[in-house]
Amino acid sequence: MVGARSPGLAAAATTTTTAAPPLENANPLIYRRQGERPVTAREEDDELPDAIDDREVFDLIRSISDPEHPLTLEELNVVEQVRVQVNDTKSTVSVEFTPTIPHCSMATLIGLSIKVKLIRSLPERFKVDVHITQGTHASEHAVNKQLADKERVAAALENAHLLEVVNQCLSGRA
Repeated sequence: MVGARSPGLAAAATTTTTAAPPLENANPLIYRRQGERPVTAREEDDELPDAIDDREVFDLIRSISDPEHPLTLEELNVVEQVRVQVNDTKSTVSVEFTPTIPHCSMATLIGLSIKVKLIRSLPERFKVDVHITQGTHASEHAVNKQLADKERVAAALENAHLLEVVNQCLSGRA
């Protein structure tokens, strides 16, 4: 990689401070949430096979909390249903997310939270790809490379503090 070295996955949660750091994006735009998806009788029937679709995956990640604001990723428009692609037949899920600002230092943590939520929620057969929407972040390539590296993701999740921060994002208490 040429240029400045970007912090690793574990760097997002290793800094300790006594005072709350200033917000990077103190006034984010807040978007309207989509309504809940109605559950069909077919989906409720456990005897019938039910393919996983874009909306089902979006429903899994929409309520993840932003690590900086008391808002969800959906409310900040970081995740959108149109940026979720599922191929149930090929067992692939691709999610693009859009940080609220181009220099967001939380981008890796947000991507890691999305990836962990999907790995924990989807059947093991799915290959999960999480990446930044092209052209929306200054360190897009470096962050995407980290999120695509299984060993880096696994190592990051061995960091107890980082895992706690990810779990807070997933539980809605970031």
